[in-house]
Amino acid sequence: MADYATLLGSDPGLAAAIARIGPCTLRGDDGQEPYDALLRAIAGQQLHGAAARKIFGRLCLLGEQGTVDGAPPSPGRLLELSEESLRACGLSGNKLLAMRGVAQARLDGTVPSRADARTMTDEELIVRLVTLRGIGRWTVEMLLMFTLNRPDVMPVDDFGVREGWRRLRGLELPPKPKALKEETARFSPYRSTLAWYCWRMAEEGKKTAPNPLTA
Repeated sequence: MADYATLLGSDPGLAAAIARIGPCTLRGDDGQEPYDALLRAIAGQQLHGAAARKIFGRLCLLGEQGTVDGAPPSPGRLLELSEESLRACGLSGNKLLAMRGVAQARLDGTVPSRADARTMTDEELIVRLVTLRGIGRWTVEMLLMFTLNRPDVMPVDDFGVREGWRRLRGLELPPKPKALKEETARFSPYRSTLAWYCWRMAEEGKKTAPNPLTA
């Protein structure tokens, strides 16, 4: 039995959800560098998955590998690219500025490498990275969960997580972030897994495919 099952399964509602949904398939290490993951996140802001992937693929075409499924431009290269070439990828002015900010932050060390990120706590990474234009706490939490494989992240501002918890507890309205943080504290150190189950519960009964960002 997975390590998380004993703790999460001690809650009757969660035990039933785990039995119904099945084992957690959260893939917590997508192999990306934090810099790459942040650029991908910026490209996908306020867009559906297919559109976001298309824009990010165009950006990757401008990278050193020159392929849609390769790495995005290195920080130095991205800063050298013209506004016109970046706009042609489908990036808005705000996203362009945010990406350039991330590139500069990687060069000056504010955005760490994967190796350096391993030496930092979740909160240290959040505090550092939310200072960047276009990067909020939720974006860093997704980085922690899906790129850096951090097991104890609870994105309490995420609507899907809050909706899943509402369904789990039979609430009329989703909980406020502060209340959700307090109510889920006892499930540490497996709150990333708990968030994954909340996303799945929020999707139950819907005909649409699972959100690829949280699957």
